[in-house]
Amino acid sequence: MGDAAHTTRLEIGDVPVGLDPDAGSAGIVRTKRVTFDEPGRTLELEGGGRLWPVTIAYETYGTLNEARDNAVMVFHALSGDAHVAGRHSANERRAGWWDMLIGPGKALDTDKYFVVCANVIGGCGGSTGPSSIDPASGRPYGTDFPMITIHDMVEAHLLLLDHLGIEKLLAAVGGSMGGMQVLDLAVSHPERVHLAVPMATAARQPTQAIAFNEVGRQAIMADPDWRGGHYYGGKPPIKGLAVARMIGHITYLSDEAMEEKFGRRLQDIHDYTFTFNPDFEVESYLHHQGLAFTNRFDANTYLYITRALDYFDLSRRQGSLVSAFRDVRARFLVLSFSSDWLHPPYQLKEIVGALRATHKHVSYYEVTTRFGHDAFLLERDKMEGVISAFLTSGARSYARSV
Repeated sequence: MGDAAHTTRLEIGDVPVGLDPDAGSAGIVRTKRVTFDEPGRTLELEGGGRLWPVTIAYETYGTLNEARDNAVMVFHALSGDAHVAGRHSANERRAGWWDMLIGPGKALDTDKYFVVCANVIGGCGGSTGPSSIDPASGRPYGTDFPMITIHDMVEAHLLLLDHLGIEKLLAAVGGSMGGMQVLDLAVSHPERVHLAVPMATAARQPTQAIAFNEVGRQAIMADPDWRGGHYYGGKPPIKGLAVARMIGHITYLSDEAMEEKFGRRLQDIHDYTFTFNPDFEVESYLHHQGLAFTNRFDANTYLYITRALDYFDLSRRQGSLVSAFRDVRARFLVLSFSSDWLHPPYQLKEIVGALRATHKHVSYYEVTTRFGHDAFLLERDKMEGVISAFLTSGARSYARSV
C-alpha cells in the first residue's frame, strides 16, 4: 500500500477480485463473558465516574497463533453486539451482523486471523450496562449507571485484550460508532494496534447527528413508562424507544434507497384513508423496524450510547485533529460511502487529510453505493477485496517490524 507518509486513493479497478463467493461460515459460536472484579481496581471513566466490577461479553473466531500477532478486533456500531459472525445454533435463522466478511476465505479470514468482537460497556448484549445489577444497591443500575464515552468503551476493550494475552492488535476494524472506537484506540494507545480500518464514521460527532440523537432521547424520556430510567421489573418505554429507532433508522438510509425500496407506494390499500394510520409502505416499514428493535434493545442503553457518540471529538483535548494524530503509529485504510449522509465522505476525507498532514501511512477508498450509511453492513463485494488486501499487506509489514 506504499511507504509511510503516502496517501493512496483506491479506485474500483485497484480492488482485488476473485475471493471465493462460497467462502465458509464462521460456524457455531458462543458468547463468552469475563468479569473483572479484582479488589482495589476500578475502571476510571472520562466523565469522572468509575465502574467496577466490569463484565465484558465477547466472541472469538479462528485461532490466536503462538506469536499472538494475528488478532483482529471488530468494534460494533450503536445497535450491534458481540455476535458479529457465525450462528449460536444450527437453528438460528440469522448469522452475526457482519458474517458476510468474517469466516474462512472471507476478508477477515478466520484461517489466518483471530477475530474478536466485544459488546461495549453501557450496552445490553451481556457487557455491564444500565440493565446490569448495581452491586451497591442489588438492583439494576438504570440511570444510576455512570456516563460513559467512546474512550471508556475502548478502555474496557483493553481489559479484555489483556485478559486474552493480546498486547498488540494486527488490526482494529469498525464502522460508524465502531469506527470511532478504532480512531480512539489508534490515538490513545498507539502502541496497541498496527492497522486501523475506520469506515462510515467521523473524527467528531457532527451537529446534525447530535440533533437526531437528542430527538430520539427525548422520545424515550417522554414515554411515561420510562420512569426516570428505573423501569426494570415493570413495563419498559417501548413506544419511546420505537420512535427513537424510527428516527435513527431514517439516517441510516439514503434518499435513493428509500425511493427505490418504497417510493410513494401504499400499504395494502388502494387509496388514501384520510386518517393518521400508516398509509404508505415506508410508514409501515418504520413502524416494523421500531417495534422489532424494542424486542432486543434496552432504552437506557440507547440513551447512554447516543450520548457517548455525541461527546466524541478527537480534537477536544489536543486542540486539533492534526495534533490528535501526531503520535499515531497505525497504518490506516479509511472507507467512506458515497450516499452516506449521516457521515458523508467529506468527514472521512477530513481524517485522511489530518493523517496525511502528520505523515502517516493512509489509504482512502470511497465505495459508490445507493445504500446510505448502512452500506458498510451490505456492500460485501465492494469492500471485501480492498480490506483483504490491506490486511494481507499489513500482516507482512507487521511481521517485518517485530
